[in-house]
Amino acid sequence: MIRTDVATEADAKRTTKEPSFIGKRVPKLDAPDKATGLARYLDDIKLPRMLYGKILFSGRPHARIVNIDTAAAKALNGVRAVITADDIELVPFGFGSDNTALKKGTVTCVRDEVAAVAADTPQIAAEAIKLIRVTYEDLPVVASVAEALADGAPVIHEKAPNNIPFNFDYLHGDIEQGIAESDVIVEDTFNLQRVTHCCLGTSGIIAEFDATGKLTLHSLSQVPFLYTHDLSRIIGIPPQRIRVIQPPIGGGFGSKLDVHPFEPICVFLAKATQRPVRMHFTREEEFFATPTRQPMIIRLRSGAKKDGTFTFRDVKMTLDNGGRTSWGATTPWISMRTFSSLYRVPHVRQDVDVVYTNNIYACAFRGYGNPQATFTIEAQIDSLAEKIGMDPLDIRLKNAQEPGETTGQGMVLRTCGLAECLDTAARNAGWEVKHSGAQKPTHGIARGMGMASLFHVGGGAKIYRSDGCGTMLKVDDFGGVTVQTGSSEIGQGSETVIAQIVAEELGLPIANIRIINNDTALTPWDVGVHASRTTFIAGNSALRAAREARGKLLDAAAAMLKRDADEIDLADGKVVDGDTGEPLESIGKVIRGMHFGGKHELVMTTDFYEPPSKAPDKEQKGDISACYAFGTHVAEVEVDLDTGVVKVLGFSAAHDVGRVINQLGIEGQVEGGIAQGIGYALSEELKVEGGYVLNPTFTDYKLMTTQELPEIKTAFIETQDPAGPYGAKGIAEAPLVPVAAAIANAVYNATGVRITELPLTPERVLAKLQEARGDKSGETYGETCGQPHG
Repeated sequence: MIRTDVATEADAKRTTKEPSFIGKRVPKLDAPDKATGLARYLDDIKLPRMLYGKILFSGRPHARIVNIDTAAAKALNGVRAVITADDIELVPFGFGSDNTALKKGTVTCVRDEVAAVAADTPQIAAEAIKLIRVTYEDLPVVASVAEALADGAPVIHEKAPNNIPFNFDYLHGDIEQGIAESDVIVEDTFNLQRVTHCCLGTSGIIAEFDATGKLTLHSLSQVPFLYTHDLSRIIGIPPQRIRVIQPPIGGGFGSKLDVHPFEPICVFLAKATQRPVRMHFTREEEFFATPTRQPMIIRLRSGAKKDGTFTFRDVKMTLDNGGRTSWGATTPWISMRTFSSLYRVPHVRQDVDVVYTNNIYACAFRGYGNPQATFTIEAQIDSLAEKIGMDPLDIRLKNAQEPGETTGQGMVLRTCGLAECLDTAARNAGWEVKHSGAQKPTHGIARGMGMASLFHVGGGAKIYRSDGCGTMLKVDDFGGVTVQTGSSEIGQGSETVIAQIVAEELGLPIANIRIINNDTALTPWDVGVHASRTTFIAGNSALRAAREARGKLLDAAAAMLKRDADEIDLADGKVVDGDTGEPLESIGKVIRGMHFGGKHELVMTTDFYEPPSKAPDKEQKGDISACYAFGTHVAEVEVDLDTGVVKVLGFSAAHDVGRVINQLGIEGQVEGGIAQGIGYALSEELKVEGGYVLNPTFTDYKLMTTQELPEIKTAFIETQDPAGPYGAKGIAEAPLVPVAAAIANAVYNATGVRITELPLTPERVLAKLQEARGDKSGETYGETCGQPHG
């Protein structure tokens, strides 16, 4: 681990004793319940008189609904409600206001929701769905962006007669000047695939009304407060009459940032039956009826001077929006920040068309458009380096930003460890020997090494009017602390980090800290889990609430002990001498003295932390995050030139994290992100043809297993961000972002063949190798030579 000697102002005010919990390996607080089966997931919740909901999906990419006959389904014994669009108020929702809970008139993709049932058992609900008869008039299917943009293409939504509902454009500098200043220019077209989140827990919800009409939702949302607001408009219930309780969430990765149609549908079924209704997707439904990562076609030109200085980037992106709109359509809002600010580039232009098709649609996914942008940028950096005869590491170091710089898009880099990340990841991987020493045989096994870096928000992103988080903290008479935080726990370990921060400030064991974070009736407001913001923003809020409580305890202890408050400290559940650490009194006794003494005080504090970030201006420029994350990954691969199989042999990752709060947790974040990124690079693709999903099972959708993952070396660059809690930045999304780019660069280093499509399946890699060799027969080298190959 790389550390700096820079301390935050807040740390300087504390005693010089070694932190008790910060930077240590602390197991997740919810791990015992999850490991022993005590955690009650959505499927474990069974309410009295609960019914089971099921949705009839259109199963057609593009069609007009002529008639829906629900008589047979309604007549089935055990069915309590059948609803269609005629039974509810259709309120448009989603980023494009082109979605409704149930569909009327036209369906635009196979996952469009047409009808729903509630029944006594899941089996009866499934049978009832089969009894609903829908008459369709099929319409021409627009299966690709090329078809959607062709002259005379069918119009999918009338509000977008050219099938382009959104554009995202950006410019800084002067592209023509950048081109004129360039000694070398590279240009490529990249095709980046559709992948899905593969959460172990499938999507679901329970909706229940009480006798007064108040609604309680057991929801897996990552943004419960925003979700309450958005859902209230769709279902016609005031937000103050909606309560969201979050059971343990079996994976999010951005999939639960939006209101999805099944959620208001479940509410409408509960309202129709006046009974609780649970709706829980099957795995197949999870594959075809939930949004995916945004597929993109990216045409990128990049330039450099002969000394390696980057001159310009000019990007044209086309996004397959699918038949409806979720958050996936907005990913260019983040990708433009990568194109503008990953390394120092004086001239950048982005032009994006988001295009309606009759495919399934996309939502947020870890990295939010950044993995796609990074893949293209880092490929072209290697190409530029090769053209001017420069080592890929050296060209990146030459263009790496330094602390204090402001990017062309107006983002202020108060701390920046990019150069340290590059050096550290390369050194730990053995870059100098392994990259330059790579051979490029024409058959057999080739080995290579590639690198890629990342730029991402590290302290939230000001996309809403508030990006803040609230904390309420109380200390009981015996030193037990209850922390009510708006920050949700979706598996990322936020509750453990918050407990560490509070325990550190109050000098108490972590076992004394109880976190409440899953009930909007009890917790203060938070914007939600996204944009790598939780450690930074929720951590700051908890830190400030704990410091206020600490001040009250120290003042009371000083009065009790007749000492100055700055002479004492809190540690191990005791008030101690600030210089010697000698125990002077228990914290519990001090608290009881406050409670039952003359002032009759309780230790209760609140805090709402709003980061200093700014919303972008109309030109999309501005300091949108309170801090920014950097990192570099180096991948070593071997490529079987006779089969196209790519194997990742080793991985080195270095991340600028500001400061490590939980060593165990941050290692898990990095290793998990790399595992997810290797799948994105090598095997994962949700195949859609003619609007239909072809591989909606784990049998045909290939995830990486633990046996296929390499040894991962991690290093953390501690740049001590002055705005972060104890100097920390967010890291949640960052580890996935550069993985595919590093692997693709390693494949190029091994083979000399640049592949601009993902995933790097054996079929795709072999085809590109054969094309490069001029092998028109499609045979492998071994077959051509009459020799066996494996």
